[in-house]
Amino acid sequence: MATVELRFSALPEHVRTARLVAAAVARRAGVDESVLDEVRLAVGEACSRAVGLHRRSGVEDPVRVTLVEQEKRFLIEVGDGVGHESEPATPAAAGDTDDSAEDAMGLAVISGLVDDLDVGSDDIGGVIRMSWPVAVHEVSV
Repeated sequence: MATVELRFSALPEHVRTARLVAAAVARRAGVDESVLDEVRLAVGEACSRAVGLHRRSGVEDPVRVTLVEQEKRFLIEVGDGVGHESEPATPAAAGDTDDSAEDAMGLAVISGLVDDLDVGSDDIGGVIRMSWPVAVHEVSV
């Protein structure tokens, strides 16, 4: 099981790099060529969402991307340092409503691109887990 970990400062310009790395690792893992655009777009949305959460919350920790090549699946986790516990408990300001709508739209886009999606949290913050099937190549003897 091969794993690639990527951490980057919460800056929008780094999202493109994360997309490119994800597509390259997915291709190497055996994800079908016809699905690579979906992988690229889903990772871009998840990373953009994490960057936005970091910037709005003042979190300086890096955004985390883990790419795992499993036997039959290719798994990507995008983690932020904010998580559900860090949501403001005070009533939303006018600008927060737009941010919440943007987050919801990003998750809707991701769910349309990924069949196997889980949005949750870990010890560090929020995590979006996505996976795609990989081509299983049978060896003939």
